[in-house]
Amino acid sequence: MNKKNLHRVSKYISFVLRHEPENISLKIGKPKDYEVIDTEGYVLVSDLLEACNINLTELKEIVDSDNKGRYSFDETKLKIRANQGHSTKKVNLSLQEKTPPSKLYHGTSSRFLDNIRSEGLKPMGRQYVHLSEDLKTAESVGKRHGGELRILEIDTVKMLEDNFKFLISENGVWLTLRVPAKYLGF
Repeated sequence: MNKKNLHRVSKYISFVLRHEPENISLKIGKPKDYEVIDTEGYVLVSDLLEACNINLTELKEIVDSDNKGRYSFDETKLKIRANQGHSTKKVNLSLQEKTPPSKLYHGTSSRFLDNIRSEGLKPMGRQYVHLSEDLKTAESVGKRHGGELRILEIDTVKMLEDNFKFLISENGVWLTLRVPAKYLGF
């Protein structure tokens, strides 16, 4: 499979694992052939391969070449999941609470600033707000929104003082339930 097709399939797999596994007859937490419920968001690799009409070599290439670390296999390599970004509440990624650096960043488009100034950052259909530890990552994420890029700085010290919790995903994305506007530097 060429790189363009691999990228297209990767985006599709990411969407399916995070939001709509039922579109391809997958059930996150309950693979087709098993009754055991897995709340950590894994699906059987074999079910995903069949549903996406790809082979294991292609799936491994998608996972290995994904510079954002969107996916992880379980220790047996028989199951796979998206590392964060789920809109379904059924998934518990067993994320660890952790103290973030004093500043985190969020890349966005200037067209969203008025709304963010009034409502802060919200998960927008996901379970958590996604934050970056470095400006380069925040810039990369923000560019996807189009328009004039804006990088927001989050004062995590003040958020921690006010009892906000932070989690970190396997691929280094910082997560929190919301970021009220008063903690944002525009």
